[in-house]
Amino acid sequence: MAGVRQFDEAAAMEAALALFWRQGLAATSMPDLAGATGVQRGSLYNAYGDKEAIFLRAFDLYAERFLAAARAGLAGETAEAVLSGFFRAAIASMTSGTPPRGCLTTKTASDGSVALPRVRERLKAFLDALTALVEEALARPDLRAGLAVAPDRAARVVVTFTRGLAVMERLDGDRDGLAALADALVASLVRGPA
Repeated sequence: MAGVRQFDEAAAMEAALALFWRQGLAATSMPDLAGATGVQRGSLYNAYGDKEAIFLRAFDLYAERFLAAARAGLAGETAEAVLSGFFRAAIASMTSGTPPRGCLTTKTASDGSVALPRVRERLKAFLDALTALVEEALARPDLRAGLAVAPDRAARVVVTFTRGLAVMERLDGDRDGLAALADALVASLVRGPA
């Protein structure tokens, strides 16, 4: 029937997300997407437009899931527990998959794809939302006193640091090493016992 998609959109987006996460936006072609999704190129073009539009839809899935995991990780009774939980969630995301997938945001930012205005805006919006989420968790009155810096500054430092963790994960893939680096940052952001 004309106008009705003849494929499972959710499955196609999952396959596209997995491909973009593995290869990156710049290295992925429409034939790659057709092969990964099992949907002919013409049908992909008709349904979504171009490769960038497909990436943006897939990235929205990634962002939604990452933010949910980050939100869950930010639950804690102390500033140290909140930050440690956040880093556990971020490191788990980077090191998941076989081989580990890394960070889709950092991969996209570093492969030249940020030259595309819509991609740049989407990545920036995601990082801004992530920063706001961390700041909101750290701004709780019962946690503020445990921070060595203001919640807004701590949130920016934490999110910026995750970009460096993503690069280190690509270089050595050592999950325990990433956790040790995160622990060192957390120790510098929380107040020690008086």
